[in-house]
This record gives sequence, structure tokens and C-alpha cells, in this order.
Amino acid sequence: MHRYLLPVLFLLIVLGFGSCKQIDKKTEIKLAHSLDPSHPVHKGMVAMADSLEAISGGEMTMKIYPSGQLGSEQQCLELLQIGSLAVTKVSAAVLEGFTEKFKVFGVPYLFLSKEHAFTVLDGPIGKKLLSGLEPFNMHGLCFYDAGARSFYTKDVAINSPDDLKDMKIRVMRSQTSINLVKSMGALPTPMSWGELYTSLQSGVVDGAENNPPSFYTSHHYEVCKHYTLNEHSMIPDVLVVSTVVWNKLSEQEKEWLQQAAQMSVPVQRQLWHESELESLQKVQEHGVEIIYPDKKPFAKRVEGIIESYKSNPVIYDLIQQIRQTE
Repeated sequence: MHRYLLPVLFLLIVLGFGSCKQIDKKTEIKLAHSLDPSHPVHKGMVAMADSLEAISGGEMTMKIYPSGQLGSEQQCLELLQIGSLAVTKVSAAVLEGFTEKFKVFGVPYLFLSKEHAFTVLDGPIGKKLLSGLEPFNMHGLCFYDAGARSFYTKDVAINSPDDLKDMKIRVMRSQTSINLVKSMGALPTPMSWGELYTSLQSGVVDGAENNPPSFYTSHHYEVCKHYTLNEHSMIPDVLVVSTVVWNKLSEQEKEWLQQAAQMSVPVQRQLWHESELESLQKVQEHGVEIIYPDKKPFAKRVEGIIESYKSNPVIYDLIQQIRQTE
């Protein structure tokens, strides 16, 4: 068991916390996550809770615990798997550890556009990926937008992949992320998110990559004054419900919860879009140069990564299905 899980479980027992409980014959379910209440993903969850109460006529409600009140993303996922938490949000990248097919989201330039991504996620491919979580005590509800990752740097503006040559770029501890940065001619430097600000300041790394809201809220714009929107990967968030809880719900309650989740998707995506625009405006006000490069040279550099998946028919076939989706 995860070393942090026991204290959290003890807290839940002491507080009499239940993932799903009946109050005067009404069902209340618990949702927890690690994000701030100002985050567009949290606001999307609030929209889901509002929709759930409305469509059920108050017969089913949701209580949300934001800001890591019940633990980190990983801890919430562990609580969910044992049925001590009903619903949480998890990055699709984390789900790679459960089902291989989620590795596809790490493939660079997988989606032609955000609209293409939404078509895939909301269609048969997305539904099949969500259903593949059932063996791991998770029932996938829907996909939320988590933006596109792009490069930002301290001293040198990135207009093409050649500008990244020999630059030290912070990456997640992910082999796909490491390979992506290597393919650009840069030097991938894996490190935790918490270390990054001081590493940028001190010159341990020359830059990093992430979405606009993360670039802004992390204050990395104070150090990095060049942000290149090459948008090399789009890794969505996933809303999951514990199958321990799901299987206890009536068919009507399952329908209400699924419907509320689906109703929240366009709301969350609009909120994310607004957050991106606001973040880009804010960093520009702090002197950051926003660069809109030709993405084709960047995409060409990573073609070898996609070809490398030929040795894995499951992922390679999924890549082809996604690219053929209109």
C-alpha cells in the first residue's frame, strides 16, 4: 500500500467519511481532487454537481473536496480504487500504468487540432478507452480538456526545432517526453514540477514545456520570456468513478451521474479555453513574447517516434484509427 495512504484512510475513518451515502433516501457521492478552486477543471466539476442535482430533482448530489484535502492525485486514485472515494480526476498520462492503450496520448502531434481531439475523445475510440478501465476498479465517465503542451525558454526564442539544439529542457519523467525533446535536438532533463522554478532561475535548465494556464500559475513567466505555441502534445484529463461505488448505484442513478458528467464537458472545455486566453494575456503583460511558429517542422522531427510504435501493434493501430477519424 502507498506509504501516504494509511494516514488518509485513518482520517476518513475518524471523520466517518463515506464515498457514497444515503441521507433521507437521497444519495450523496464524494468527489476529491488536488486542484485549486479557481482551476477550470474544478469549475467543470462544479457544473457537473449542479447538473446532477438538477436532473435528479435533488435525489442525487455531489460533494467536492478540492485543493488536495483528501490527498494528491495519486492518493485520490488509490482511495477511489478501494471504494473510499467515489469520483476523482486523473491525467490520462497516469492511466498508462493501468492500461497500455492510454500511452497513445503521449504520442506527439497525435491530434490535428483541438476539434479533432474532441471528436476522438467523445466518439467510439474515447468510449472504448474509458471502458478499458473497468478491470482496475475505475469506470470512466468522460474526458476533460487539459490543453496542449508547448515550449518556453529563458534566453533564446524558439521559432523552429533548430533553435532548441543543445538546450536543456525540463521534461516529465516519461520516456515519450524524453524522446520528444531529444528528437528536437535538445537535452531532456527530467525533474519534478516543484524543482523547476529554481532550476530555471539558476540555469540548471534553459526551458520547459507545458500548457498556458500552467505556465502562468507557476510564475515561470517571471524567468522565461519566450513562449512558443508549437503544441506538441494534448494529454486530456479523465473523470473516473470507483466501480465499488458505481456497482452500488441504481440504474437510474448511474444514468443521472453519466448524464451530469457529459453535460459538464462542454462547460469545462469553454472554461479551459477562456483560461488559456487569460493566461496568454497575463504573461504578455509581464513581458513574455508569444510565438506562433509553423508547426510542420516540429511535427516532422517526431515522425521517428511514431514509427517506433510499429513494434507495438496495439498502440500503432490506435494511432492510425485516431488519425483517420474525421
